[in-house]
Parts: sequence; C-alpha cells; structure tokens
Amino acid sequence: MSFILAFDSGTTSVRAIVFDREGQIRSVAQKEIRQIFPKPGWVEQDPQEIWFSQITVAVEALARARIRPSDIAGVGITNQRETTVVWDRKTGEAVYNAIVWQDRRTAEACDKLRAAGHDKQIRKRTGLLLDAYFSGTKIAWILDNVPGVRKRAEAGDLLFGTIDTWLIWKLTSGHNIHVTDPSNASRTLLYNIHTGKWDKDLLKLFRIPASLLPEVRTSSEVYGEISTSLGLQKVPIAGIAGDQQAALVGQMCVRPGQSKSTYGTGCFLLQNLGSDAITSQNRLLTSAACQIGKKREFVLEGSIFIGGAVVQWLRDGLQLVRSAKEVDLLAESTPDNGGVYLVPAFAGLGAPHWDPYARGLLIGITRDTSAAHIARAALEGVAFQVADLIDAMHADTGKKLKELRVDGGASHSAFLMQFQADLLQIPVVRPAVTETTALGAAYLAGLAVGYWKSIESLAKQWKVEKVFEPKMPRSQVAALRARWNDALGRAGNWELHPGSGSKPAKRAKK
Repeated sequence: MSFILAFDSGTTSVRAIVFDREGQIRSVAQKEIRQIFPKPGWVEQDPQEIWFSQITVAVEALARARIRPSDIAGVGITNQRETTVVWDRKTGEAVYNAIVWQDRRTAEACDKLRAAGHDKQIRKRTGLLLDAYFSGTKIAWILDNVPGVRKRAEAGDLLFGTIDTWLIWKLTSGHNIHVTDPSNASRTLLYNIHTGKWDKDLLKLFRIPASLLPEVRTSSEVYGEISTSLGLQKVPIAGIAGDQQAALVGQMCVRPGQSKSTYGTGCFLLQNLGSDAITSQNRLLTSAACQIGKKREFVLEGSIFIGGAVVQWLRDGLQLVRSAKEVDLLAESTPDNGGVYLVPAFAGLGAPHWDPYARGLLIGITRDTSAAHIARAALEGVAFQVADLIDAMHADTGKKLKELRVDGGASHSAFLMQFQADLLQIPVVRPAVTETTALGAAYLAGLAVGYWKSIESLAKQWKVEKVFEPKMPRSQVAALRARWNDALGRAGNWELHPGSGSKPAKRAKK
C-alpha cells in the first residue's frame, strides 16, 4: 500500500504527516522551531533550522508509520506564506535570517509608499493592502540593509523564496528547482493576480531584480524529485500551497461561498470566491486560491496576527499555565470574563483594522480579577477578532455564512469553539481530521500523481467530528461585542518612538 507525505512548515513548528488513501493520518512527527526577536516588532527564524527540522520530522514520521520511502507516492508542501528567505544561488546559504510574516520592521517603508500614492495600484494588481505583513518590503529590506546583498542580487547571484520555495530548493539539491505556486506568489506584493504573472511595474517600484523570483507553477503537479542523498529515494514533490489555501482544500471548501477559519499561530478566515476576484471594500484581501489545472480561482481572506499564539504567551510569557489544556480548564472555571478583555495586538492588528502600531491591551482588571478571567479573556479575544472578520466578509459579499468550518490547533478548544458559535450565531463545524492544512497539501500532491482521482471524490471523504451550535442570547452577544469594540479602540494605533516612550494616537475610523 502507498501513502502521501505532507510537509507542514508552520510558524512555531514543522511537521510531517503520513496520510492514507482515506485521508486518515497514519503517523505524525513534529518539532518546534525558534523565533528570534532582535528588536521590538522584529521576528526572524533560522532558515537552516527550518530545513534541518523538516527533514528530521520527515524521517521520523516514516519510522513511526513503519514504512519505507518507496511507499510514498508523493510529497505535498504547505507553509507559512509571507516569510521571506534570500539565499546564494551557488552555495544555497541564506544571506540573512528568514524574516517572518509577523515582522513589522518595514511598516514605515509602507507608510512612505502609501504617502507617495502607490497603495492603489498595488491593491488593484495584487488584491493586497500595502502592509509590512507581505514579502515585497521584506525582500527590499534585506537587499538594502545587509551589506553587499543588493549588488549580489543585481548580478543574478541570489534567489528569493517563501518557505515552500526554500524547502524545494534544498530538497532537490543537485537540480535546485526554484518554484512556487500562485497561493504563495499572491502574498508577495509582486504578483499580479489578474494576469497570473510577476508584475514588472511592482518589481521596479520595490527595486527587486526579476532574477530573484521563482517560477510560478500550478499547485498540483510534479515539480521534481527529492534528492537521493536525503534518504527519500527520488520521491516526487507534487503539491505546493500556502497554509491557508491548503486548509481551504483540506476542508473541502471547494464551492463559492464556503468558508473556513484556521486557528493556528494566527487566525485566518478564507472564503472561496470561485473565478470572481472581487476587491474588498472592507480591508480584506483577495488572493489566488490553489490552482489545479489552468483555471485561476480566488479567495477572500482576513488575517489575524495573534490567534493561538496568545496561548503560547500565557504559557511561556506570563507562565500562567503549563499547557494549552490548562487554559481551557481555567476559562471554563468562571461563568464570565469578569469584565476583562484582552486585545492580543502583540504584532499590531491585522484585518480588518490593519494597524501596525497597535499593541496588546489587557483591560478591565480589578482586585477580583483572577487567572481564570485572564485565560478566558485571552480565548475570547481570538473569537472576537474572527467575528470582526466575518462581519467584514459579509459586507463585501452580501452573503451570510450558513456555517463556519474550523481547523488548526486551537480548534481543539471546546470553550473557544462554543464561544465562537455564540458570537457568530451560526454553527461552527469541526471536522474529524483537523490537520486540514497538511491534508490539503497531501490532496494536491495525491491528485498530481494519480493517487486520488478528483476533488469530487475527495469531498466524499470529508467527515464532521463535532458541531457547535449557538446557545448565547443575541442581546448578550451584542453587549459583549460592544465592550470588545471599546477595548479594541483603546489598543489601537500606538506610534512607538524609541527613547521617548509611546504616544497614543487616534485610530482611523473603520
């Protein structure tokens, strides 16, 4: 019997998951990866650590499943999307740490481009808002701030890639295949989603040589084989997708209007748009969906920078708990939040606010406030952010969701999922396999090598594990969201001035 292997290269950990023909997990191996914080708002990772860790877990996953590399029909790769690596074409050595999608160091550069009036053409061509979140300004920062790098880039000696591209380059050592797919390319600020090509005018605007960029291929095809030197015996690499688009496939949201929310390090709400690349009027993003064959399709997306990572902060930063499970137990131990609200704007606020200067806020504390109230406020803060996204999405499409499909690590929190259903007043549906990001990558690879026949056949495999029905009265929901909006306004738009404290500024109206 053969299997599909998925590489899931996330922000805080990398995993390798072996799937069988029924889409069931046969084995999982996982390894945490370090995040590096050189300055406030800066987030980096070691590209070599990502690479070595991914190979380590791949070998471990095969051992746990008791299978050989020859039993693997294909490998699919899914990844944190906007994280940026620049490396030497000949040596394969990165010229700088990977700059992670959460990093805010280029916020001022975005402000200058916006002041010069470039944001509208960027929006029109890429479907994205001009923000430090995306790869374009990160590449430019590396070229302009690492000594000698711009000269090497302009000489054609360097390459850029998001993590999918970096991994494939390393996996195919000897052939060094330099590729990506539309779901990742469309998150760079450099890719025209309407033409399906890198945009020459945007490359000129950001001063990025075209020779840096990978070839954009579909999300489901054989790109090359893994080097035998890695012990994976010429296994074909056959699927690529950014993590959120991969999760949309894994959730089988294959019809326009179907939506999912992934509760990972951040939270990401995507709705399938089909072939209609609408421009959001509510500061959401339009990106390429996973491309299977020649037909280009699109997604509407809202991104939250801090989702499940708030649990990590409670554990590692505050040392309030020892595990994610303890957060749930604490939250469930109190009947309400005690008037405490946590806005987890640790790296600014994402959609629909897009405030890079916002900072986290814990408000409503009294002498009666307990650890349980803080834990509950932390989980509720995640759900409030998702509810804000869904309001914006509804305003853009004019269509109310019938249900929300959920996945990711924090979707295992029964408290969070129930509170989410209450806020949205619609069912929240958790599938039997919540590793939908990896599953989507596996599906893309399996379709390319003929392991599975069609998307339609895969849709029949999708199964529900639990449905969370709304229970809270609408009047109570309204009151909670009003208080949340007040807290959100107080957290927003803090302009940081090093050496002179911080200056609160008024938030722009939504």
